[in-house]
Amino acid sequence: MIDTADVDAIQSISVQSEDDEEDEADEESDTSSETGANANAGADADADVRNPQPPIEDEYVEEAPERGDEYFEAIAADRRWISYTNPRDRYRSPYLGEGSGKICVTLLNEEGETIVGETVPDTTVTVPTSDSIDWHSYAGPMTVDLPLTEHYDRPLDSDQFGTSDLPQGDGYMDSHCIEIHGMPEDGGYVGYDEPQIDGEHADWIEVVGYIQIQDTWDTDIDPIKAAESYEEAGGGWTYAEGDSHGQVVIVLQLDPPEDAYPDVEETESETGDSTETETETETDDGSDEETETETEAETETETETETATENADDDDGDVDEDESASASQMPGFGVLVAVAALVVAVLARARR
Repeated sequence: MIDTADVDAIQSISVQSEDDEEDEADEESDTSSETGANANAGADADADVRNPQPPIEDEYVEEAPERGDEYFEAIAADRRWISYTNPRDRYRSPYLGEGSGKICVTLLNEEGETIVGETVPDTTVTVPTSDSIDWHSYAGPMTVDLPLTEHYDRPLDSDQFGTSDLPQGDGYMDSHCIEIHGMPEDGGYVGYDEPQIDGEHADWIEVVGYIQIQDTWDTDIDPIKAAESYEEAGGGWTYAEGDSHGQVVIVLQLDPPEDAYPDVEETESETGDSTETETETETDDGSDEETETETEAETETETETETATENADDDDGDVDEDESASASQMPGFGVLVAVAALVVAVLARARR
């Protein structure tokens, strides 16, 4: 007969094995939950800093010409100004004086960065100008066709904003201008009217305002903050002794309708589906690996069981208490081996 003590030992080992497996499962569950929580926290943090609607058109970057470049013109001896060659620069004939000026348009994206209008093709900005400059081949009116890069060899010709070690500007072109020379220094006048915007994307462009200065142009300004209404700017300037230069920059900014942007919710949904698919694939791979591991473990268990049976027969059924204690501490399938060995030993003793 089987000794009651042996049965109790077997049950004790089995219970201990189940408890260990449950503890391991709980630990894995806690680790998985913690990892998931951390991942979600990271995703939330990214969502806080991510702009759901980035600019619809990227910044256009063109460095200002340097000395020796084709479009570099001159720097004032006192470094009050710097000039670049402009194919839209015209001199009045007859030349009536040293009065000069510029009428410029700068186009910005939603972030206030310089762009050329690639997202608003077939759009025209028309700036009516005074009769006094009808002689200028780019005036009467001044027209600006977008995108600039498709209509002009020199889409941007001026560096009107920002600061650097240059006399003016930040070293990057930002405006499309016409230049005027030969106006009377005393009483000569240059005027402009509010721009008209035409084309399929005309309603995508907002007139932010006007920056008009009759003196040396100060580039240390933000075009959006510095822009004023047409009435405040003045709509033109009159030359006087000591005021022989004037200019205006008309500030335009993209303001696309909401349906012009990619559908953020749809994009996030597609991203989520993709993530779920990848997770499922990884899970399937993990299951295969677990199956292979279990098969190998079962093979090892069978081998160890056979060995234990042989040893039990050789030892005439005696079981060392130290060996049983060591077996009970074995992780995983080691417990099964210990149980099998003990059962064999008990059976052997019963036969005797």
